[in-house]
Amino acid sequence: MILVVGATGTLGGMITRRLLDRREQVRVLVRPNADFLELQNAGAEPVLGDLKNPDSLGTALEGVDVVVTTANSAARGGEDNPQTVDLQGNRNLIDAAGRAGVKQFIFVSALGASPDSPIPFLAAKGNTEEHLRRSGMAYTILAPNVFIEVWIPMIVGGAVQAGRPVTLAGEGRRQHAFVSMDDVAAFAVAAVNNPRALNQYIAIGGPDAVSWRDVVGIFERVTGQEIPVRAVTPGEPLPGLPATVSQLAAGMESYDSPVDMSETARAYGVELTSVEEFVRRAYQQ
Repeated sequence: MILVVGATGTLGGMITRRLLDRREQVRVLVRPNADFLELQNAGAEPVLGDLKNPDSLGTALEGVDVVVTTANSAARGGEDNPQTVDLQGNRNLIDAAGRAGVKQFIFVSALGASPDSPIPFLAAKGNTEEHLRRSGMAYTILAPNVFIEVWIPMIVGGAVQAGRPVTLAGEGRRQHAFVSMDDVAAFAVAAVNNPRALNQYIAIGGPDAVSWRDVVGIFERVTGQEIPVRAVTPGEPLPGLPATVSQLAAGMESYDSPVDMSETARAYGVELTSVEEFVRRAYQQ
């Protein structure tokens, strides 16, 4: 039995559907107000629980061999934040999985996560990685770069469709290997019960590194229109976006993140999606 945590989110849903397509037995941890009917109809077994409530996790973990978790607070608010979900919530899940005898724990972290990060989201992810390594369970840490399907529409695509200037944190010239969530889902499923993936940290990026200015250029080629760009000081709020997103966008202006995926993609049998492929598929008229 495989337990997916975060299955009602985009990435978790992709992983769940891929596992079901592979005829795996899949259980999904869901909160009472979550929309899980589609996953249930597809063959997943829903169990109510919440990472913030450790007492709710035992039933979900009964008979589970593998845990895959994508749960995070990035797009949430209120009681769901890096401290309660990404740090303490994941710690609750790891501890409960250890007590339940789980054989493999697959944690979707983030490239750049570190306990020393000044960004709370990445610090929480980094602390969770360390806690998982100390747990005694066999683990797989997937560390994807920034997601194409999240960041490209959020920073560029939405503004282009609304006819507004694109707002960038800083000059937008740092190079990042944006990665497709569907490709990350493929890596997660390929890691399940895979001896090659046990006790491994796997960095995941796209096939090439591009800057935000490059992304704007791709949109100009695909749409045939000139796109105005407005730069704000890194750390300033980006219009209409959560504070965590503004923090992460500012952080992206402090480093480059190319990832050589040639060996990893071949080893796990994943064909990578480029930013231009995504933009042409999603935005070409």
